[in-house]
Amino acid sequence: MWGSSKTARRFGRLCVTAVAALIIAGAGSRAAYAQDEAGFQAYLGQLRQQALADGVSARTADAVFPTLTLNDRVIALDRAQPGSGSSSAIPAFAPYRAQHVDAARIGRGRQTYLAQRGRLQRIERETGVPESIMVAIWGHETNYGSYTGNFDLLRSLASLAYEGRRRTLFAGEFIAGLKMLDRGVTRDQLKGSWAGATGNPQFLPSIYLRLARDGDGDGRADIWNSPADTLASIANYFANAGWRAGQPWGVAVTVPSGFDRTQIRNGLVSPRCPRVFERHSGWRTMAEWRALGIAPQGASLPADPVMATLLEPDGPGATAYLLTGNYRVILDYNCSNFYALSVGLLADAVER
Repeated sequence: MWGSSKTARRFGRLCVTAVAALIIAGAGSRAAYAQDEAGFQAYLGQLRQQALADGVSARTADAVFPTLTLNDRVIALDRAQPGSGSSSAIPAFAPYRAQHVDAARIGRGRQTYLAQRGRLQRIERETGVPESIMVAIWGHETNYGSYTGNFDLLRSLASLAYEGRRRTLFAGEFIAGLKMLDRGVTRDQLKGSWAGATGNPQFLPSIYLRLARDGDGDGRADIWNSPADTLASIANYFANAGWRAGQPWGVAVTVPSGFDRTQIRNGLVSPRCPRVFERHSGWRTMAEWRALGIAPQGASLPADPVMATLLEPDGPGATAYLLTGNYRVILDYNCSNFYALSVGLLADAVER
């Protein structure tokens, strides 16, 4: 079969060598994991003292800490996040829009909008946040609750805190998760994304503690199962972040050919998400944009005094957007131009 006994013996030696290498590699991997697990367990002692000092009950700490083990997968996912590489290229927005503002998501959004209309109208009256924006956030975050994540939040957050690159952030969110348990949230409910977001609106634990709201009057803020609580909590987040009632998030516009973009350059550097905000122009009133030849696509521009910035996500010659201060509120939820544009466009499509 192998052509000669000599060839067979050589192949056999190679197989033995390969198997031995795999055994050695596996042993090394297990040893490294055991070392990491030992380090993680030692760190948990420090984290427990921090949690107790911050007001977490001993009962909750005693119930949670013995159950925790290191989750290498969430650490790998965190290290693989965009921005860790050296590339500064920005992809086109059009493919992202096609994926996130698709017919299926719009259709489910309209169904949700109609089914929840009574609640949505009441919440908009109370907060000033448009019904369609609440629905679009729900749709964009979890496709209206169809996927909310199945990672054990406390295990994930403790593992990310142990890893250390953003220890202050993740240790704080872990402790906030323990406080959620003290408030009556169950451990089974504390499931979500690998990075610690949970429920229909994908709130981090600290955001849940600060902004989650009871929308159906049962005394609990159940953002996992209650549409009323989900929508009330999203609206409360936006109201708290400064949403201005009566203003759109933005409007699609056409920029005239030959437009001199140097005249609208933004000389400011944002302390938060600078790569996101550096793509925006300087602020102008709608009257000033109109005078510069910026024309709306299918809808009129907001009132003349409203301030806006210009964003051309796919560069000159493609659809551009004039963005109001309410767009900045969407960015507060997730600091990504593609995310915020898609939320706004989904909201417009759901309401249409």
